[in-house]
Amino acid sequence: MRVLLVAILSVLSLGAHALPPQGSPAWSVRTQPVRLVNGSPMLLRITPPVRLQSLAAKWLQHDVFFSLDPKRKAWYGLGGVSLETLPGVYTLQLTGTTTSGKEISFQKKITVKRAVYPSAAVTVAKKFTEPDTEQVQEIDQDKTIKQGAFAKVTEQRQWSGDFHAPVDARISDVFGTQRKFNGKVQSTHQGLDFAVPTGTPISALNAGTVLLARPLYFEGNCVVLDHGQGLLTLYLHLSEFKVKEGDVVERGQVIGLSGGTGRATGPHLHIAVRWEGVYLDPATLLKLDLP
Repeated sequence: MRVLLVAILSVLSLGAHALPPQGSPAWSVRTQPVRLVNGSPMLLRITPPVRLQSLAAKWLQHDVFFSLDPKRKAWYGLGGVSLETLPGVYTLQLTGTTTSGKEISFQKKITVKRAVYPSAAVTVAKKFTEPDTEQVQEIDQDKTIKQGAFAKVTEQRQWSGDFHAPVDARISDVFGTQRKFNGKVQSTHQGLDFAVPTGTPISALNAGTVLLARPLYFEGNCVVLDHGQGLLTLYLHLSEFKVKEGDVVERGQVIGLSGGTGRATGPHLHIAVRWEGVYLDPATLLKLDLP
C-alpha cells in the first residue's frame, strides 16, 4: 500500500510540472469595435505567443489576411460581419507559421449582436425599377464587368492609418436602410450617402489602386478602389472622373466630382465598403483607430 501511494504521488507530481508555468506567453486577440454587429467592419489585432513569419485566419467562412507591425509585435487584419449574419457566437480560427517553420493555431470565440437599421420609401425614374429589354442587357453587362473587377482584389495591404471621410458634408442616408423604390422594389441601402451638390471634389478614403472607373447603369459614374486585404471602397453617382483604372492613389487624393448619375434621386455621393463580397457599414470603418 505504501509503495502504491508513493507511485500515485509521483505521477501527480509529474503532472503538475507538465503544466505550463504561470505567466507564459499566450495568444492575444483584440477586435475593434469591441461590440460587433451584423454589417460591421472590424480590425483584428493579433499578438501571438511566439514570433511568426506568416499568419492567416478563417472568419465566417472568409479568409482574413494580415500584415505585421514589427514595432508592436502585432499582426493586423481587416474583416467584417455581413448584414445577413445572425446574432450568436462565432469562431475565429488562427493559423500561423513560426520562424522555424512550425505551424501553430488558436481559436477565439467572438460574439456578434444584432443591429437595428431604419426603413425608407424612395422614388426614382421608372427605368430603374422596370427596365426594358435593352436596359436589362446593359445591367447584365455591368454585372460581368463588376464580377471581373472584384475578382482582382489583392491580399497585400495597401491601406495605411485611418480611413477618412471622402467629403466634409452632412450624411443624408445611412447603411442598412430598408428601401422600397416606387412602392414596389425592395432593396437594402449598402452604403453611406453624403448631401453634396454636383461638382464637389471627392477624396479617396485611403491609399489603394483604382480597380474600376467607368459609367454603370445603377451606380452611374463609379470608382472602385482596392485597399488590399480583400477590402474595396466604392464611390457612386459621380459627374466626372479624376482617375483611371490602374492608377495608384493616396488617402485624400481627389478621384472624381460628385453628381447624380445612375439610380439617384438627385446629386449626392454614395460610398460603399466591400470586403470579400460582403458590404459593410462605411460609418463604422471611418471611426476605427487603425495602425
